[in-house]
Order: sequence, then structure tokens, then C-alpha cells
Amino acid sequence: MKMPSSLQGRLALALGLSLTLLWLVTAWATSTLLRAEMGEVFDSTLEETAQRILPLAVLDTINREGGVSQRISTLHEHEEFFTYIVRDDQGHVLLRSHAAEDANFPAFEGLGFRQTATHRLYYDAALQGSITIAVAEPLSHRADVAREVTIGLILPLSVVIPLGLIGVLLIVRLSLRSVRRFSHALARRGARDLSAVGDDNLPEEIKPMAKAVNNVLDRLSRTLEAERSFTANAAHELRTPVAAALAQTQRLMSETSDANVGQRAADIEVSLRRLTRLSEKLMQLARAEGGRLRLDNSSDLRPILRMALTELNRAAGPGRIEIETPAKPVLSDLDPDAFAIVVRNLVENALRHGGSDTAIKVRLNSNGTFHVINDGPSVSPEILARLTARFERGQTSGKGSGLGLSIVQAIADGAQATLVLHSPLPGGTEGFEAVFQLPGTAEKD
Repeated sequence: MKMPSSLQGRLALALGLSLTLLWLVTAWATSTLLRAEMGEVFDSTLEETAQRILPLAVLDTINREGGVSQRISTLHEHEEFFTYIVRDDQGHVLLRSHAAEDANFPAFEGLGFRQTATHRLYYDAALQGSITIAVAEPLSHRADVAREVTIGLILPLSVVIPLGLIGVLLIVRLSLRSVRRFSHALARRGARDLSAVGDDNLPEEIKPMAKAVNNVLDRLSRTLEAERSFTANAAHELRTPVAAALAQTQRLMSETSDANVGQRAADIEVSLRRLTRLSEKLMQLARAEGGRLRLDNSSDLRPILRMALTELNRAAGPGRIEIETPAKPVLSDLDPDAFAIVVRNLVENALRHGGSDTAIKVRLNSNGTFHVINDGPSVSPEILARLTARFERGQTSGKGSGLGLSIVQAIADGAQATLVLHSPLPGGTEGFEAVFQLPGTAEKD
């Protein structure tokens, strides 16, 4: 039999089997003791019957004329468990009970108990052994009584054991309720929630495990915090020297008349601008992984979308971005800054990798789904599955750091939102679509 995988199942099974085995052993021991006690009681009854009947049989025999054998008649039919025979010293039967059979009563050999293959007998004598009595009880009677007692002890198992197993299961379930709460508290945690889990009501045996889990969470939190701080600080500190270097490079480009120097300065400017964008992405990534991404109150994200697209529209050119928003407010508890980062990264990704002669479609639905759609060749499923990894750019020659989709995915993980990528577009053979489901949306379709 395969052991249950859960602690609750194992405890219930072990306790249930132990309870069943204990009951069976107790029933067997009780049955054995009762058999011995019943044997003593039945032997005492045989002896008491003989001692009560023998004086009456002696008086009856003395007063009777001749040695005629007599069978005691019965007033009504009944099952007779104890039978007797009274004999003289010659072995002649003087008196017998109505159901007594001579073959069941061996000849008198002395006082006391005797047992044959079918009966248990007790012999007694009076008048110096001239009159004897034998009282017999069928062994089958004792066996029937012992069997009924045993069945009476075992039969309740069919009711007691199932009820006991149910009771054990309920008790174990109630006892492990605090453990399940602790487990559910861990399971409900978001990807960025590494705070300690309360262990006040846990059993003493489980508290060391809970303490170890909280210690691991604390160490992991400090490690990730150090990593995020380094990323954010490094990106922030790079901005000033990079901006200074970019200004000096542009000044050099304007002052030099040497074409070779000017070309090299232009290459340096491109690299510095790329480094500026990378530092900005790193700061966004640190914000996505470390900041508070959800607020206590919901707000309308339509104005945030329009503000975020204003600068992108100027850079992309007129008519390059098509925006569609519902008439009603789209309420979500996602932090507006985080939503602006999502918009910027998804739209920049679409502008960078979509066709230059087609528009980028940006749509915010009333049910809280944010869609960014661009045309272009379809992406293979293998590459599509890796696009949210850091510095993964797929098969493209477009400029970019490979961090945009990973930043959006980090925000989705931290805010309990979802990011789904489609390529080709549903129902088509080309194109790319990113669908971001906002968390905590107040209105559903």
C-alpha cells in the first residue's frame, strides 16, 4: 500500500491502523479471558446442579418401589443445555432428565469433572457410592456462547472503526489547521513579498521549520535588496558622468574640422546615448523589482497612458501611434509610475521592431487589458518564450538593450498582473502583440 503524500493523510492512516490493531488485540484478549471465566462459571453450574439434584434423586429412589428407571418429563418443550443421569452401584439408570442420552454419559469412575469429545461432565455420589449422578453440558454450547461473545466484541468494529477513522481524520485536520494557514500564507505571497510569515499558532514541532523558512526569506530579501540598490545606485551615478561625457563629445564634434575625429566623436556619441538608455532601463528594472507597485486606492489610468504617449509620439512622428481608450474610466490600483514604465517599454519595443511604414496600435480596454500591436515578421515559439528574459532581443537588427520586456515582466510579477505575448497575431500569419492585464481593475467585461 502506498503511503499518502500529505502529513495529514499519514497521521490519519497511522492512527487509524493503530486504533484498529489495538481494538482487535483487546477483543482477542477479552475473548480469551471471557472463555476462561465462562468455563469456570459453567463448571460451577455443573457442580451446583449435581449437588442440588442428587439429594432429591436419593429421596425419590428410596421412596420408589423397585428399581424402575424413570425419565423426568418436561412441562413444555425447550432446549436443554444441562442433562443428568442417576445410576446405582450396578450401573442401572434410576433417573434421567428428559433429553439425556445414555451414550453421552460414560460409567462412573470417580468424583469430579470429566470431558469427552462432545460433553463436559461432573460426577458426584451419595450413600457411600451406591447412587451416582452425572451432569453433562455439550461442548458445542460453550463454543456457541464463546463465539457469540467474540462476535459481540468484533462486530462493533464495522461501525466503530469507520467512525474512529473519521474522527481521527477530523482531529488531525483540526490539529494541522495552523500548518495549512502557514502554507497558504506562503502560497499567496507575491513574487516580491519576502516578509516573514507569522508562526504564533503553529505546533512546537513545526515552529523550527517555520523559523528556518523566515530566516531564508530574510536572507534572500537582504540579498535582493543589495542587488537592487547596487543596480539603482550604479545607474543613477552613471547619469552625471555620461551626460558630461556626451556634452564634451558633442562640443568636440562642433569644434573639430577633422573628418576622422568628427566620425570618431559621432561613434562615441552613439555609444554614450546607448549607455544613457541602458542606465535608464536599469533604473526602471530596479524600480520594478524593488518598489511598491500597487497602491491602497484605485485610479483612472487613461490620463497616465496619454501622458506617457505624448513624448513617444513626438519621437516617433505624427500618425505612427494609434491610441484607443474607452469612454469610462479604467480603474486599477497599479502604481501610475509603474504603468507609465509598462507603456513606455511596450510601445518603444513595438516602434523599434515594427515596420516603419505602419502604425503601432495601442488599446486600453475597460476590462483592464492593455494591448500594444505592431506588424512585422512573426517570432518563433522558442524565441517568444525567451523574450521576457534579461538582455534577450530575439532575431532582430533593431537597436535596444534587451531589457524592455523583462522590465514589464518584472512589474507583472511584482504587481500580480499578467503579461502575454502573441506572434503571429491571432488569426494572422505575421505581427506581434503584447497584452498586459492590469491588477485590481474595478470593471470587468
